[in-house]
Amino acid sequence: MSRTRYPRNLPAVALVAGLALAVSACGGEAADTAAPAASASSAQLNPNADLSKQSITISVWDGYTPKELAAEVKEKLKTELKVTLHDTNEVIMAKLTGGADTGLDVAFVSGQYAQALNEAGLLEPLHPELIPNLANLYPEAKELSYDKGNVFSVPYTWGTTGICYRTDLVKTAPTSWNDLLSPPEEAVKKVTMMTTERWLALPAIKALGYSVNTKSDEEIAKVKEALLKAKPKLLAYDDTTFGERLKTGEAVMVEAWDGWCPTTEKNIKFVVPKEGSDLWVDTMVVLKSSKNKEAAHAFINYILDPKVHSWAAENILYKVPNKAAMDAMNSELKAANAPLQMSPSDLLKGESIIDLGEDSLKFTRLATEVAAQQ
Repeated sequence: MSRTRYPRNLPAVALVAGLALAVSACGGEAADTAAPAASASSAQLNPNADLSKQSITISVWDGYTPKELAAEVKEKLKTELKVTLHDTNEVIMAKLTGGADTGLDVAFVSGQYAQALNEAGLLEPLHPELIPNLANLYPEAKELSYDKGNVFSVPYTWGTTGICYRTDLVKTAPTSWNDLLSPPEEAVKKVTMMTTERWLALPAIKALGYSVNTKSDEEIAKVKEALLKAKPKLLAYDDTTFGERLKTGEAVMVEAWDGWCPTTEKNIKFVVPKEGSDLWVDTMVVLKSSKNKEAAHAFINYILDPKVHSWAAENILYKVPNKAAMDAMNSELKAANAPLQMSPSDLLKGESIIDLGEDSLKFTRLATEVAAQQ
């Protein structure tokens, strides 16, 4: 299946520093922080609202929803839908935290960014009575550490990170993050790792036995040392084209998000290293500034319809945390893609990536310093 790939994250810049400070000023950085109490206007949401009198604007990554989505929503909900696009989490976060009225009702952001937006008071607490299709989610989807109970976000896709490799071009199948950090002779200069801050650090963090959410200066210094030691043996840092590099044989092992490992290709497999990995989640959130909250909730409920939500699994090859949708997807496609077969319990063995507030800057500096090192 031919798909255009768009990274959910790119290396953060000054805007993330500003966001971290803003969130810190709001007093929260713990993963289990409760959502703000619903405002007076929130209590007045009407489950019987005439959705034809509301319109909504969403912001999402290109290729993450069907091109026909607006027409389908109009037909099913009688609501006008405008779809706007953002390239990365950082771009949409800059927009949402800039102080101006964005006109957005629903945004797609990764879990740790949803957490940061909530802690900054920018999200509407969800109204489960307006989203009955929440019942389609796996029970594990309510155990995500950045938002236990889905108080302010609804998971759209989820997955993990591991090693994607050519079985015919490595003598021994990789089992450890150390196989990337210190590759065997046949893989030297044929290995790629990611540039995105938290994922750049991930192989070294896990190889050293640390948490993906570490804030320890000492641990991050050791992570930096390990990454710099590995750098001379890398082919490249690559967040977007590592799958193509594998197909051509330019690379033989790459750090990869599970859905981006082209396991339908002969001789390409994906493995989660023995030291463990992360659990990343992309979510849907309703903006507190939305003037169309009933329609926004109806939109999320529509996305959680099994036939609608299964589109994501079938077209971007990311697992969705929706049991009914995973059951409804094309069985042959699922059988041909090993990462799609991972169970929710297997996914939850990974650590949820959470927002670290001001400490996020430590990973920004780490990525900058590793990239700059000759």
